[in-house]
Amino acid sequence: MKPTPGGLEHFRAMLATYMASKGLRSTDQRSLIVDTFFEANSHVSIEELLAQVRAREPRVGYATVYRTLKLLTECGVASERRFGDGLARYELADGVSHHDHLICVQCAEITEFSEPRIEELQDVVARRHGFELRSHKHELYGMCRRCLRSASTAGAKAKGPVKGG
Repeated sequence: MKPTPGGLEHFRAMLATYMASKGLRSTDQRSLIVDTFFEANSHVSIEELLAQVRAREPRVGYATVYRTLKLLTECGVASERRFGDGLARYELADGVSHHDHLICVQCAEITEFSEPRIEELQDVVARRHGFELRSHKHELYGMCRRCLRSASTAGAKAKGPVKGG
């Protein structure tokens, strides 16, 4: 759920305010990493972001990307997500619109979705148990359409031709 380029200005302002409060300066490498993060697909890993940044500036190091993502997370611009495969992935931290995730266990594709009925139901369940809900995350694991199609095609080929009687 990518914001419009104008919507990124809010995130840039959050980062600038945070950096000023911490006495941090903006460097060319940090700016490049931030810009690349804003342009990247959602749920980018450090390694994926590093590869995208190095395509523009080969001298940027892993530690610089790591520290910049940590900075983006600390100031509320990015959210760190872990989807069970051991990798940390980062997405824009949009506190306004909530979304959940479908994660393919075959190819690791991550699909964002919103479903008002799920949101309503979890509120009902929380109230029923006298629980004040503060936040939640739904991560549904399975196989995406493409992997299901590949699996069914591979299965049909493995069976071979049908012999007549």
